[in-house]
Amino acid sequence: MQPNMKLNLKVWRQADAQQTGQFVTYSVANAEPDMSFLELLDVLNEQLIQAGQVPVEFDHDCREGICGSCNVMINGQAHGPQSQTAVCQLYLRHFVDGQTLVVEPWRARAFPVIKDLVVDRSALDRIIIAGGYISVHTGAAPDANATLVPKSDADEAFAYAACIGCGACVAACPNASASLFTAAKVSHLAMLPQGQPERQARVQQMTDQMAAEGFGDCSNHGECEAVCPKGISIEAIAQMRREYLGAWL
Repeated sequence: MQPNMKLNLKVWRQADAQQTGQFVTYSVANAEPDMSFLELLDVLNEQLIQAGQVPVEFDHDCREGICGSCNVMINGQAHGPQSQTAVCQLYLRHFVDGQTLVVEPWRARAFPVIKDLVVDRSALDRIIIAGGYISVHTGAAPDANATLVPKSDADEAFAYAACIGCGACVAACPNASASLFTAAKVSHLAMLPQGQPERQARVQQMTDQMAAEGFGDCSNHGECEAVCPKGISIEAIAQMRREYLGAWL
């Protein structure tokens, strides 16, 4: 059993999007190696409440690496140093005793700060909404499953559908591009027969909305793929560009 350790947290504190924020340093003396990073923030907030101070606002929900809401930068890396891991599944055993961790929110014009580490990611929702609904009637599950799909297409579509919309790709990209997110949503439907009726309109509407939200464009840095907790390939962006060009032609 590993002994407890002390961690120093340099946390971004900001009341709202209109206020100027700043880093504030805190110490957690009894951090357990098997704690998740979110549990570390829970312990910090308990300390702050007991001291009569305002706790740190951070976003979370499932804490199982599914919902994508635990979005923070740790030492300049989206979701921290472990690959294909959301913050809620990042454990303190990956850090060392006495280490200082800089914790800050996503930095993107399209993600305004709500408070402290929480940002407004509703721009991603509006991109999905712009894609519209699947109009084809597939019936109940057995009917839909009766539609034959090549296994290679099904596997690729599933890999793209694994996107949890956390926004790490945007935060890591030097252009604050949402191309990997949008491409994953466009591409997984483009691979399936149920996605064909709106295929051309979908890619046009979603990419137009992405630009309207103020996200930058992709310049192939590859940072998005490197920090994606689901390991979604940058090949999705190439697929989206082919879809977009095909729709216009």
